Amino acid sequence: MRSALGGPRLLLRRLREISAEPVSAQTRLDKIVVQIAANMVAEVCSVYVLRADQRLELYATEGLNREAVHQTTMHAGEGLVGLIARSAEPLALSEAQDHPAFAYKPETGEEAYHSFLGVPILRGGSTLGVLVVQNKVRRVYSEEEVEALQTTAMLLAELIASGELQAIEDPRDLALYRPATLKGAAMCDGVGLGHVLLHEPRVVVKQLVAEDLSRELTRLEQAVDAMRASIDELVAHGDRMGAGEHRDVLETVRMVAYDRGWVRRLREAVKSGLTAEAAVERVQSDARARMQRQTDPYLRDRLHDLDDIANRLLHQLTGQSYVADRDSVPDNAIIVARTMGPAALLDYDRSRLRGLVLEEGGPSSHVAIVARALGIATVGLVPGLIDVVETGDPIIVDGSTGEVHVRPQPDVQNAYAEKARLRARRQEQYARLRDVAAVTRDGVEIALHMNAGLAIDVPHLHDTGAASIGLFRTELQFMLAPRFPRMDEQYRFYRGVFDAVPNRPVTFRTLDIGSDKILPYMAKIDEENPALGWRAIRIGLDRPGLLRMQLRAMLKAGAGRELRIMFPMIANVSEFEAAKAIALRELEHLRRHRYEEPKTLKLGAMVEVPSLLWELDLIAQRADFLSVGSNDLVQYMYAADRDNTRVSKRYDNLSPPVLRALKRIAAAGRRAETPVTLCGEMGGRPLEALGLLAVGYRSLSMSPAAIGPVKSMILGLDLAEMQDFVAQLLDANDGAPSIREKLRDFALTRGVPV
Repeated sequence: MRSALGGPRLLLRRLREISAEPVSAQTRLDKIVVQIAANMVAEVCSVYVLRADQRLELYATEGLNREAVHQTTMHAGEGLVGLIARSAEPLALSEAQDHPAFAYKPETGEEAYHSFLGVPILRGGSTLGVLVVQNKVRRVYSEEEVEALQTTAMLLAELIASGELQAIEDPRDLALYRPATLKGAAMCDGVGLGHVLLHEPRVVVKQLVAEDLSRELTRLEQAVDAMRASIDELVAHGDRMGAGEHRDVLETVRMVAYDRGWVRRLREAVKSGLTAEAAVERVQSDARARMQRQTDPYLRDRLHDLDDIANRLLHQLTGQSYVADRDSVPDNAIIVARTMGPAALLDYDRSRLRGLVLEEGGPSSHVAIVARALGIATVGLVPGLIDVVETGDPIIVDGSTGEVHVRPQPDVQNAYAEKARLRARRQEQYARLRDVAAVTRDGVEIALHMNAGLAIDVPHLHDTGAASIGLFRTELQFMLAPRFPRMDEQYRFYRGVFDAVPNRPVTFRTLDIGSDKILPYMAKIDEENPALGWRAIRIGLDRPGLLRMQLRAMLKAGAGRELRIMFPMIANVSEFEAAKAIALRELEHLRRHRYEEPKTLKLGAMVEVPSLLWELDLIAQRADFLSVGSNDLVQYMYAADRDNTRVSKRYDNLSPPVLRALKRIAAAGRRAETPVTLCGEMGGRPLEALGLLAVGYRSLSMSPAAIGPVKSMILGLDLAEMQDFVAQLLDANDGAPSIREKLRDFALTRGVPV
């Protein structure tokens, strides 16, 4: 480059002049590549545009064979250009032909060129094309040249996005008038009927090239300060929802807003010749591109937070409101967004919201946590939703099934309206059962406990009448934290859980991370099969300092209380003994230092690894209690990932092999007089819970919403009759893959609600 600063700014100004000329889009693009080649001192400059069929088409070139324009195409991922389009990352090579992805296109005549620099043309994180410069001599492109070409690509993104280059009609436009049913991931239970309110935080940046750099830097600094102040105010008033993890989420958002590295990148983008708005757009687009290609769900959530902060900053710079004016939000609004940060959701008037639908963001995302705290029916991971809806469209959100119905037919709308009314009546019925003991018709009492993992879950214990918290997943606190929580932070958290349920026991599960649960501040271990890898108690025993810290915090928090701790993923008795020894050493540490110790301490093992089925009597004798993790146990028994739709439906929880294994566990507990509770999702479904009771379970732990339906089933059940029936089915040994339908028919004929 001729100048690290002057060159890019002069190029941007010249390209802006070309963009204003009254010529066709193709002529404008042809002039642009000539100008870029001259400014970059390159023999070749080419622009490839990603078409609707996901092929990259050569749209303009200076230096290659011009007859190849509109004739040369390639798949995204094919060759160096395709690699850039797929990765959304720049690529600089001094010898392109040595790269393994190099693919020679003879019609272009590019065999004479050795050096290669390509950058993705990004807009809103989506790849629209690829911009390439090439040289005959072997040369190393500097960071300033890469930065300059990336900045130049922003101008091309606006030209491509304007639609002037596209002659093909977009079939998505037709979808704006048709009914559509889309499937996503259920994030928060409930049914919402209303009208679309598009959350469109993106600002269209019209002025890309800065006239006065010092002025743009000042504008940026002032907007950053104002944006941070608004976040501070949001955190300060976050107590309007009460205590809970949503407060921690807001603190995390604030940390992102104060991230120095992010602000430094914004300043550098301005210094390259962009306006403050264009600099935010540039940095934000790069982050979105990484987000869309990130497989780690927790790193994706962090990038979502960054996206939210960038949108706030853009609106601050332009003086536009970040969310719709409160008076303009209809009473039955369903927010539809590509993505949304947790702070943005809190900016809306909760009383007028009926649901939330996101193209991105799963059940563990920060916005999902806040949505659950607000009690809003929410569905995530609905790809392509923004393309088929407009503000005001009728829409139905089913937070229990993950279905979204856009512009539904009258019969669908009527059916869901009735479903919502029925759900409300059922919730009233279940609420009336809160203080009713879960006793079968033949007098057998069943203990129903509640699963939790967030402080906002704990009040449901009183609402549902659950006997205790049968499973508290401690890893969610670690996942939401920006760094590993210190012992005093863990202590306060666990003590807060105890204080919220002063007269009920709490069973804490030690840290269960690994597999699909990754802490964003810990290095991810690449494993061929993470579900079978380094996770849960294996990490705790290999890193005893982490386990000791957590156990010490739990023991201190449980002072004077009944404390129950269980260890996950126990594969053999020796692992349990090792974990138990660490816990007892920590208890002795408390005694030596004269801390008040728990009134009682019970240490249990989770039965979720099939190898433990052959040590059941031994583990039942050594542990104070057993807790069955049916989710993992069943998927390991069938060697089928429960989150993989191709194989998860190949087995049934109510298959004879599963029920026989579960029956053995319950029987071993009875022989040793060791309490056994099942805490997997299986226990929260009335039909599956019925099967569990039939094979010997008298204690189940489940989500708060499941307690009412399961208790209703128990109250209508003659357990002895059901036990005899299931025993006959299991003894038949006829090779049937499941007893589900027979069990359902038997229950329905006897009026048992399942």
